[in-house]
Amino acid sequence: MNVIETEVKDVYIIEPQVFGDNRGWFMESWSQKKMEDAGLHYEFVQDNHSYSSQKGVLRGLHFQKGADAQAKLVRCVRGAVLDVAVDMRKGSPTYKKWVSVELSAENNRQFLIPRGCLHGFVTLTDDVEFLYKADNFYAPASDRNIRWNDPEIGVDWGIENPILSEKDAKAPFLKDSDIDFVY
Repeated sequence: MNVIETEVKDVYIIEPQVFGDNRGWFMESWSQKKMEDAGLHYEFVQDNHSYSSQKGVLRGLHFQKGADAQAKLVRCVRGAVLDVAVDMRKGSPTYKKWVSVELSAENNRQFLIPRGCLHGFVTLTDDVEFLYKADNFYAPASDRNIRWNDPEIGVDWGIENPILSEKDAKAPFLKDSDIDFVY
């Protein structure tokens, strides 16, 4: 397993080791031991799986507030996405900075996003399946989002008119949110 630091503190790209031959391939998509050996200590309690039918679907920027915050290990198992994490931990050396990575079924990369970061992705292909591991359970009362194109954050999604859910289309701007993460 290869762990790659990004420009945002505590956000990592994880490249699992893939073993292939004439029959296909095998990889460990999660190993708590290997993660801990790399200094990354997470106990995931929930797996989520999403499907997006079209290129240009944007999901985000999402987070859970307060004690219900979630760290996530995400990967794309069909198609490709541009995945984004935004550091919203006041006091962090990378506060309000964002980083993106292409995740695809072909590159097998994963993205490790700590608590205190916003998360979102835009599909780069049709028929995308996306998996999330979360270290805290989904809590509807704490579910929040920030506008995908908030100028205060300035994420470059590479798309002008994404396909959005009603919830994401009506998301508040950062200045109007109740976000409260501390580093």
